[in-house]
Amino acid sequence: MDLQRSEDTEEQIEQPEHIQEQDIRISPAEEMPVDGPREEESEQLFLPWDRFSAWLHCICVVGFDLELGQAVEVARYDDLLVIYPHHAKLTEKEKTSICYLSFPDSNSGCLGDTQFCFRFRQAASRRSSLGCFWDHFDRDAPVCLKKDLGHFYGYVYFRQVRDKSLKRGYFQKSLVLISKLPYVTFFHSLLKLIAPEYFEKQEPCLEAACNDIDRWPMPCPGKILTLPIMGVVMKLRIPTCSDKPGTSQLVQTTMSDSLVSIVLPTIHEVDLFRCFYPVFFHIQMLWELVLLGEAIVVMAPSPAESSDTVLALVSCIAPLRYCSDFRPYFTIHDSEFKEYTTRTQAPPSVILGVTNPFFAKTLQHWPHIIRIGDMKQTEEMAKQMKVKKLKNLKTLDSKPGVYSAYKTFLNKDEDIIKQLQKGVQQKRPSAAQNAILRRYFLELTQSFIIPLERYVASLMPLQKSICPWKSPPQLKHFVQEEFMKTLEKAGPQLTSRLKGDWIGLYRQFLKSPNFDSWFRSRRKEMMQKLEALHLEALCDEDLQLRIQKHTEVETVDLVLKLKDKLMQAQREQLPVRAGTMTKLQAHIESVILSLPDDLQGILQKPATP
Repeated sequence: MDLQRSEDTEEQIEQPEHIQEQDIRISPAEEMPVDGPREEESEQLFLPWDRFSAWLHCICVVGFDLELGQAVEVARYDDLLVIYPHHAKLTEKEKTSICYLSFPDSNSGCLGDTQFCFRFRQAASRRSSLGCFWDHFDRDAPVCLKKDLGHFYGYVYFRQVRDKSLKRGYFQKSLVLISKLPYVTFFHSLLKLIAPEYFEKQEPCLEAACNDIDRWPMPCPGKILTLPIMGVVMKLRIPTCSDKPGTSQLVQTTMSDSLVSIVLPTIHEVDLFRCFYPVFFHIQMLWELVLLGEAIVVMAPSPAESSDTVLALVSCIAPLRYCSDFRPYFTIHDSEFKEYTTRTQAPPSVILGVTNPFFAKTLQHWPHIIRIGDMKQTEEMAKQMKVKKLKNLKTLDSKPGVYSAYKTFLNKDEDIIKQLQKGVQQKRPSAAQNAILRRYFLELTQSFIIPLERYVASLMPLQKSICPWKSPPQLKHFVQEEFMKTLEKAGPQLTSRLKGDWIGLYRQFLKSPNFDSWFRSRRKEMMQKLEALHLEALCDEDLQLRIQKHTEVETVDLVLKLKDKLMQAQREQLPVRAGTMTKLQAHIESVILSLPDDLQGILQKPATP
């Protein structure tokens, strides 16, 4: 009897979704509730500032000193303010990154208030005191909204106004929210409430805001959350992985919402049409470049337009997660500057958003460059533009457009271009144009990914092959040529009207970081589903009858293995049916009670996780 996974089995990890076979294959999409502590019980375990940490890592105020340059004035969690937790201090490298990324380049000329977003590497691995709770929330979130394990997001509210009393002649300061959550729309909305108050009332205002945030509920997907902040109440819903892609479960206001000031329809989506308007004749090409993880640089006149465009690119392949690096706003002071601008090797798989004209020369060797003009100048219809050759990008005042030698795999979809053009001519609301473009990208990505989902589903073993007293069966291997053969009858032509070299696009995608990450995730989910079904099969067995055929030594060995398996299931939060954990625990206890007293004492000791 082998209840533990073999090394070969342990290496296999993933999932599918579309499964229809008479001999019932196992579908990991059939999520089942996991036994665990109730939410009211887990709430009692939170310490002061735990809820704050669930939303934000810290808040920074970055001022510009004429002699010192950017300087972090206040970093929440620093020893300067002991009321904030100590476990999330910023390293010197992180502080430096925040300082340089919190201000527009001098040539941007951002007078007044500007908001943008940046992303930077986390200096070192951190252990969160909320690990188990985070895993629970993260498990239920869509892939695009899971917390970022290796990076921080910085959400910036920058103010620059003339002030003759200062040497530089300008007041320049940024309020920055640092978080591991990619809730860009939510945090920008939050900054619009906090920042103006801070610039007027200074420190006490920030302290009040932080205390308000620490009283918020945890960011739990699927729940309607009411978040009071500085006398205003925000209401929102975090999407879940079980939401139907492309649907928006809008938060409705009710009679009891008299105190609710702001209702957010989305917490993370940017306006795709506004971002792609300057280059929307090339949206299909941009979709392919992002899908394949190509190196792209976005050159924009301001950090706001740079970060919005990069975030729009990353989201255009949803619900597929973009798995390469991306920097919504990147400067020459970034610690990865040399790594990304070297000419000794091919550019890495990354999307960079820049504003400094210096990059026009430094990144001229990059294969794909997108120049964005001022997004505010949308009075006139964007003209049909051909993709320009990279050699044309020599001057700093190059015209907006796409510079690339890339040849698309799929034929151009003229229908979506005509539909968007018609919308501009008829002055269709921006929200409607955005919805049309988002639906187009969604349908295109789904048409591409469904054949892969279907093939990966076929790699799952049949449910009848699961035996409770043997290790769970292994997954079949992904064979590229075998998958390609399935495309003739079950390819994207079933759901998409687009023609072109779909086979070539798939071959290139299978080499990309996006496929590698997607497949790893699917394998992990599939293996967890197999483990869950194996656990349920054990739960349905009569253990008392089983141990009658074994010696005491063999029975003790069985109990130890079952306890290990139960702990593993709890740790990994396996998708087992309700009551499985409790039932198996009862089975184990009954077996222990059938043993001599001395063995009972040993086996009833709590195991160390």
